[in-house]
Amino acid sequence: MTVIVVERATPGLRGQLTRWMLEVRAGVFVGTLSARVREKLWTLTRSRNPKGGSLLVYRAQNEQGFVVEAHGDTTRAIIDSDGLLLVRRPLEGT
Repeated sequence: MTVIVVERATPGLRGQLTRWMLEVRAGVFVGTLSARVREKLWTLTRSRNPKGGSLLVYRAQNEQGFVVEAHGDTTRAIIDSDGLLLVRRPLEGT
C-alpha cells in the first residue's frame, strides 16, 4: 500500500493522482502501486507542487515496515533516529 499526502496542491495535481489512487480525504491519496508507478507519481508530485508540501509512505523491508519521504514545506518534520523514523510536530504558539 502507498499513501501520498499533499498540502496546498493544485486541482490538476490532485486529478493526476486520482487516476491511480483513491482520495480518501482532501489531499490524502491511497493505493496499491508498483514501485515504478509509485516513483513516477512521486516525481510528478514533487515537480507539480512547488509551493506545497508532500509526504510519501510505502511498505519496505525494515524494522518499522515502511518508509516515509517528505518534500517541500510540510507542517511536520520526519526525523531519522538510528533507523527509526520519528515525527516532529511544531510547538503550539510558535
